[in-house]
Amino acid sequence: MSLKIRLARAGSKKRPYYHVVVADARSPRDGRFIEAIGAWNPMMPKDGERVKIDAERVQHWLSHGAQPTDRVLRFLDEAGIVKRPARSNPKKAEPGKKAQERAAMLKKAEDELAAKLAAERAAAEEAAS
Repeated sequence: MSLKIRLARAGSKKRPYYHVVVADARSPRDGRFIEAIGAWNPMMPKDGERVKIDAERVQHWLSHGAQPTDRVLRFLDEAGIVKRPARSNPKKAEPGKKAQERAAMLKKAEDELAAKLAAERAAAEEAAS
């Protein structure tokens, strides 16, 4: 059985509240879970007690092979329970394919215009001399 430490949504509409639970990976997000080991209230201020996690139970489930989701891994890293590896995606900041094509066309047009102006200046200087 593949175990996940993940969030299960609770709370009303537009007032989210999440339980940190250990569940079978095949069970639905808000469905059956094995154990609730914490909570996250995103509506609270960041300097307050937004995240509450039972570190002892987290260690127990990690030792039994449970895999935390990315969001829960952030919480565990913040609490000092598990180290989250740094991520680097330099391609994320690059513009999309169409924007790159437009930029290439624009640069080509600017280069042609600059070459044309340089040729006109050279011709004007030749005529002046």
